[in-house]
Amino acid sequence: MRQKPIHPAMQPFLDGKVILLNKSLEWTSFDAVKKIRILTGVSKVGHAGTLDPLATGLLIICTGAFTKKINEYMAQEKEYTGSITLGATTPTYDLESVPENFKDIAAITEQAILDATHSFKGEIYQIPPIHSAIKQNGKPVYLAARRGEDIKLEPRKITINEFEITEIALPKVYFRVVCSTGTYIRTLANDFGKALGVGGHLSALCRTKIGDFSVKDAYSIESFAEEINNLKTQS
Repeated sequence: MRQKPIHPAMQPFLDGKVILLNKSLEWTSFDAVKKIRILTGVSKVGHAGTLDPLATGLLIICTGAFTKKINEYMAQEKEYTGSITLGATTPTYDLESVPENFKDIAAITEQAILDATHSFKGEIYQIPPIHSAIKQNGKPVYLAARRGEDIKLEPRKITINEFEITEIALPKVYFRVVCSTGTYIRTLANDFGKALGVGGHLSALCRTKIGDFSVKDAYSIESFAEEINNLKTQS
């Protein structure tokens, strides 16, 4: 992508910057990258780790020369908060598809929920969701999944350093997870419901940290747009 002339105040973004963005609900990670390109006029922009459209929270966006650091940021430990709804599964493991396979959760106790976290801590093997952007034969597997094709993905080793239940308000269970890169939280939600024998799916997700970066320090897209406008008008 050829770089067009930009506003002089945007030169630092062309040289290279790290932008912490609090991604809005229903935005894709690409939507956020595209918006940054439009606001700054810089063509070389990328993100360090996809967030699904129904997830919110910290998205690290790199511009200019800092795009070389993307893999470094992606490899860092991540923290998430969110909720798992017990008693039903979904094909996508989250609310991008309709809940099904409903089961009674009346017998599920608070202690059973707390105990179920133990088997998901430490180094574990996790099978990624078939409705994901992982590629097989050069194409994202979610395309084949949507066509109803039979897909088999190999388990991947991940590390979950912390899996804390922060609140129980059945059918929802609220959590905080600290994990390695490559961890699918919606797979964790599905597997957690399976371990309890009633099924479950991810009903909310927010990425709160990537390494030392925190969502508390992130711009909303609106506040970033205002910052850019101020920089352009002041110069």
